[in-house]
Amino acid sequence: MSGERDAVRDEDAVHGEDAVRDEDAVRDEDAVRDEDAVSRFVERFAADMTEAGMQRMASRVFAALLADDDGSMTSAELGRRLQISPAAVSGAVTYLTQVSMVGRERDPGSRRDRYRLHDEIWWAAFASRDQVLTRWERTLREGARSLGEDTPAGARLVETAEFFAFLQKELLGVLDRWRESRGRTE
Repeated sequence: MSGERDAVRDEDAVHGEDAVRDEDAVRDEDAVRDEDAVSRFVERFAADMTEAGMQRMASRVFAALLADDDGSMTSAELGRRLQISPAAVSGAVTYLTQVSMVGRERDPGSRRDRYRLHDEIWWAAFASRDQVLTRWERTLREGARSLGEDTPAGARLVETAEFFAFLQKELLGVLDRWRESRGRTE
């Protein structure tokens, strides 16, 4: 194989730009990923997300997708990579879809679903929290009115609602500044 590469490189040197493209292809061919290192990363990041409150299997599936070059895998690929059952993949993907971290699509001409990370995954995930904070704030304010805003429990609910209102406002500003820092606006 090495002799073939050398011959290709010698021939390409004569052809200018083609040599650069072929050199890149050879480098890609030589770049073999350490699958044990990838697995260690997936499990460690999944453990971090699980510790922060995400479901364990959803954390593992998300981390596996994050570590995949395409950010996209089928159920069978995820099952093999993580050594988990199709049911475990399905449950994890259902959760990740509900929290807007993963999308489901079909390969053209196939009945197989492919699970893909959304573009701007973190922006989308945190932007969807805006709706959650709004709902929590509204429920807390209703609860405070029901309990009486002057009662200790009602006052606690009012303060919590105000915290979520503040957090929501700040979160939207942070998300806007993130997009600006990346040169994106919408």
